[in-house]
Amino acid sequence: MNGEFPTWLLENNTKLRQLSLVNDSLGGPFRLPIHSHKRLGMLDMSNNNFRGHIPVEIGDVLPSLYVFNISMNALDGSIPSSIGNIKFLQILDLSNNHLTGEIPEHLAVGCVNLQSLALSNNNLQGHLFSRNFNLTNLQWLQLEGNRFVGEIPQSLSKCSPLEGLYLNNNSLSGKIPRWLGNLTWLQYIIMPNNHLEGPIPVEFCQLDSLQILDISDNNISGSLPSCFHPLNIKQVHLSKNMLHGQLKRGTFFNCSSLVTLDLSYNRLNGSIPDWVDGLSQLSHLILGHNNLEGEVPVQLCELNQLQLLDLSNNNLHGPIPPCFDNTTLHESYSNSSSLDEQFEISFSIEGPDGDVEKQIRENFEFTTKNIAYIYQGKVLNLLSGLDLSCNKLIGHIPPQIGNLTRIQTLNLSHNNLIGSIPSTFSNLKYVESLDLSNNKLNGKIPYQLVELKTLEVFSVAYNNLSGEIPEWKAQFATFNESSYEGNIFLCGLPLPICISPATTPEASIDNEGDDNLIDMDSFFITFTTSYVIVIFGIVIVLY
Repeated sequence: MNGEFPTWLLENNTKLRQLSLVNDSLGGPFRLPIHSHKRLGMLDMSNNNFRGHIPVEIGDVLPSLYVFNISMNALDGSIPSSIGNIKFLQILDLSNNHLTGEIPEHLAVGCVNLQSLALSNNNLQGHLFSRNFNLTNLQWLQLEGNRFVGEIPQSLSKCSPLEGLYLNNNSLSGKIPRWLGNLTWLQYIIMPNNHLEGPIPVEFCQLDSLQILDISDNNISGSLPSCFHPLNIKQVHLSKNMLHGQLKRGTFFNCSSLVTLDLSYNRLNGSIPDWVDGLSQLSHLILGHNNLEGEVPVQLCELNQLQLLDLSNNNLHGPIPPCFDNTTLHESYSNSSSLDEQFEISFSIEGPDGDVEKQIRENFEFTTKNIAYIYQGKVLNLLSGLDLSCNKLIGHIPPQIGNLTRIQTLNLSHNNLIGSIPSTFSNLKYVESLDLSNNKLNGKIPYQLVELKTLEVFSVAYNNLSGEIPEWKAQFATFNESSYEGNIFLCGLPLPICISPATTPEASIDNEGDDNLIDMDSFFITFTTSYVIVIFGIVIVLY
């Protein structure tokens, strides 16, 4: 439907209790009937094109609302303080508009029955709430994506039934309040991208109902509390902070429901603990950009649900474990549908005439194709990769890595790996980014890699590879000289044409176990010729 808001519907139907105009093409200003409508309990106008201000008299014209949803429109101006006159209001959603100003104090005082308040993704500013705060029945608070400043107010400690707290993408400062640990019903603490500081309160160890903790991209310092291991925790996002110290045995102990653990871009040290195999449901483990040491533990191979492992930019040493094909990195996409619920968590708030459902979507950052992307929601089910780059790993690349047929990205660059590139890499049918650069690999590039039809980024630069590059066709016809630079014995398009005898596919296979720095056929020919010339020269001189 299009046109303006149908005020005649309310004027001609005085007994109307629910009006839903969701997902239409209604637009123009939001006008109300002249006389008050005391029966209407639910008004949902979300996802339309309404513009202009919310009528200042809305709380007086529609005093019986228990659900008011006008999200995903283009409304501007301030939030009318008359909303505080709607005494029975339980769910208020004004998110995804262009609203400005502060949260009216009368709203925080008058709406005593409010259970869900969503003001996210507007242009609201100022401090969150004053001391005059009566929203003690609040279960869900969404204020993300605004310009709120100051500390998290003490007044929120009155919300004993609070289950979801969304304060991300603001400019909040100060320490994380310790009293949050007393809100025992809290399931979701979402506060990334602020200016919060100080340690993670030890009181968080009391949050037995906690499912998602996201305080990434702040200035959080100190170490992780050793007592933090909520039984129902599913996601922990603490990246881009200043956390330090080691991963203690008590932290995350027996968290068998944990799906995502993101501790990247911190200052953690020590080794990756061997108790990590106790996180039996772990699907995404992101520990990149820390100061972790020691070897890559084989216990990681016990994580049967593992889809994505990022240990890049640490100080890890030793060989790459050959057992990663025990994880779901090698399974097909058809098996990933059962993981939907891990990345999209739905819940409902009960109203007088039914439940109102809300949804939480996980998101995190992962680097692939040399670009850091933000992945969110169900797309995470399709994301799979292994990043061990920028460490001090040694030894050969295990051929079993080629059995990780599901991964889209494989990055082993900037290590000290030796030996040849396994021909089993041709099994990586979904790989989009393959980076083996800046190692000490030798031998030939397996010709079978031309079978990788999805490959977009490929680099073997700065190794000791030799021989002819795989045939310049399909995806390999899209790679330029930069993919091969730093290998002086490589030839073939897009590099200069090979002048040595063409090598056969069989030679490429046989060469996989060759650890020499140059092509052996060329070596023997050159050596024999040089030897004969030298001997002949000596004979001539002596003569």
